Parts: sequence; C-alpha cells; structure tokens
Amino acid sequence: MAHAAQGDHAGEQDLPFCVAALYRFTPFEDLPALREPLQDVCVANGVKGTLLLAHEGINGTIAGTDEGIAAVLAHVRAMPGCAEIEVKFSRAPAMPFLRMKVRLKKEIVTMGVPGLDPRSDVGHYVQPEDWNALLEDPDTILIDTRNDYEVATGTFVGAIDPKTKTFREFPDWFRTHREELLAKGRTPRIAMFCTGGIRCEKATAFVKAEGLDEVYHLQGGILKYLETVPEEKSLWRGECFVFDQRVTVKHGLEPGSLEQCHACRTPLTAEEMASPKYEHGVSCPHCYDERDEKQRARYAERERQAKLAAERGEAHLGAEMDAIRERKRRERDAEIERQNMLRDMALARLQE
Repeated sequence: MAHAAQGDHAGEQDLPFCVAALYRFTPFEDLPALREPLQDVCVANGVKGTLLLAHEGINGTIAGTDEGIAAVLAHVRAMPGCAEIEVKFSRAPAMPFLRMKVRLKKEIVTMGVPGLDPRSDVGHYVQPEDWNALLEDPDTILIDTRNDYEVATGTFVGAIDPKTKTFREFPDWFRTHREELLAKGRTPRIAMFCTGGIRCEKATAFVKAEGLDEVYHLQGGILKYLETVPEEKSLWRGECFVFDQRVTVKHGLEPGSLEQCHACRTPLTAEEMASPKYEHGVSCPHCYDERDEKQRARYAERERQAKLAAERGEAHLGAEMDAIRERKRRERDAEIERQNMLRDMALARLQE
C-alpha cells in the first residue's frame, strides 16, 4: 500500500491523504477511449487531482485514501505501456485538490520541440544516493529546468537558474547560453533536475539532440531526492514547489511552510503577505502592478464564489486548509525571527 511506503514520515492520523505524482512516456493511440474509464475509476474511488493524457503518455498528480490511490494506480498500470510507471508518493494532512480532471493534451509536458522521443534518446539516470557525488565534481554543469517561481522556493547548491517563465522557453535559453555554459566545465558534462523527473526526460533528450552526449538527470526528481537523502547529507536548500495546495514540501516530503498567490502562482513569504499589495486570492507584490482593476475584481469574485462553495458543503476542507495556513504562518514567523537574529549577530561581529 502507498501508506506503508510513506509511513516513516508521519502517522496516518496526522497525514491521512496519499499524494501520488506519476508519469510515463509511452505511445497512446485512442485517447478518448482511455480518458473516460480513467476519469470514472478516479471518481469512484474519491481520488482528486489532474492527469494529462497525450499520444506520448501520461502525467499528473492525484490524491486520496491509500485504498483509492491503489485502485487508480492498478487501472493506470493496466494501460498500454504503463506497467512500470514512475510514481512518487507523499502525504498530506488534507485533500490538496478540489476536483478530478483527466485532460487530453498535445504533450504531457509542453516543450514545443517536435520530434523528441524521451523513450529512445534520454540522458543518463542518476540515483538520488549518487547525485551528491555528481554535483561535487567541479566539471559538472548543473541546471535547474524548472520555472522561475519554482526555483524561488529552493534549489540545489550551485545550480544555474535559467529564469524561465515556462518550460517552452528552455530550448531557446539553452541555445542562447550554450557556449557560455560549456565554458564553465573542462568537459561538456551537464546535469539537470526537475520536480518529479518528467521535464528532465525531455530536457535531456533535447540537449542530446543538440549534439551533447554526456548528459545526466536525477532519477525521480527532487521529490525522490528529498525522500531518500537524509537532510544532514543533503545539498538541497529551501523547499520544493509542488502543484497542489500544499505549495511546497520539505525533506522527508513533509508539507512546507510557504503560501502561494492564487493570481500569479508565486510562492509568498510572511513579509510579502504583509504587503498592502497582498489580498488573499486576488493579488500579491509580484503581480499587483501587472494586473488592472478589472482583473483583480474577477479574482475577488472567484474567491467569493469559493467561499460560498465552502459554505454549501466544503467547509471541512476549508477548515483544514485554514489550519494548515495558520501552521505555515507560525513557521514563517519563526524563520523570520531566526534570520533576524542571525543578521543581528553578524552585524555585532562586524562592529567588534
């Protein structure tokens, strides 16, 4: 059972929901014929989240009870080419999704480069327990393939941040900076990582198509690393952004401490949430000046409708999420106090 795999991090009473992040590159033919049965088994088992189906495979994150997730994964593993699908489990104190969606897409992770086939031409996999040695090699060029708002919450020591807004921008970024990147290492050895591994499947296939052979990526992504590598030996700094209401996770895949702006998706600190430009569900300091009053009014109405929906029967979820937000607020306040203390100590040493 999924819970048994995650039971070391927290008891079932504290973290009752199983979260499964999964993907598989495999050729699918009749997508509509796959979509309806998959949607039905998820709904029948109380599982929520988002799954993407494309002719190149399946990708997504779902959450539910251990039994519900097990039933859905049994169905997925019976789909063409999915018997050995990559799945990463974590736990959540409340259901992190509001509904279940199975969507048909052109790509399960959108890069926009035709002709790439991660199934046949992908980089060298590196297990989490071997990742540190690769990063500590001075010849390794380490690239974070995630988007800028994800990198802002945490990354590996020494990683290059491409500052991309979407994954579509990565090919142009790499081509623009290729010579500069290769000049950083004595050999053209490139290592890349992402949240769960899927973007690196395409990123390494792309870089190899660009003529580089010594290309590596983290097997199972950041999530597998945070689950596998003890914090005291970790080269990860910060928290890992995830695409659900937990916002981030920490070592051991425990829920993180950050909140997120519902308008622009940027993770927020306590200082940013104290800004006059922050309004829950409407705006934050990062997007306030990029939105007009009409847009903010639309976001405010969306937030009002969400509250009305909670009053009509989803109050339990709302109450749980409020409790989670309060816990995150306390953790943020404690971290701010710790940082202020360290800064004061550093200033005192300089004045001595």
